[in-house]
Amino acid sequence: MSKETPCIAVCVMDPKTKLCFGCGRTLPEIARWHRMETAERLAVMEGLAARMVDAGLVPMPPRTERG
Repeated sequence: MSKETPCIAVCVMDPKTKLCFGCGRTLPEIARWHRMETAERLAVMEGLAARMVDAGLVPMPPRTERG
C-alpha cells in the first residue's frame, strides 16, 4: 500500500459509526481517496486515530500476507 493511504486491507464498515474498522475512513472518503490532493489525504489520515477512539472502535490489525 502507498504511504499516502491508511488502508490495511481490512475493509469492513461499522454499521453504527459508518467508519471502516481497518482504517477509520468513511465510504465517501474511501471512494474519492485517489482524487484527493495529497494535503487533503494527509489531513484526513492525521485525524483517523482520534476519530476511531471517539467512535469507540479499536483498529483491527492488518492481515498477514500469505505466500
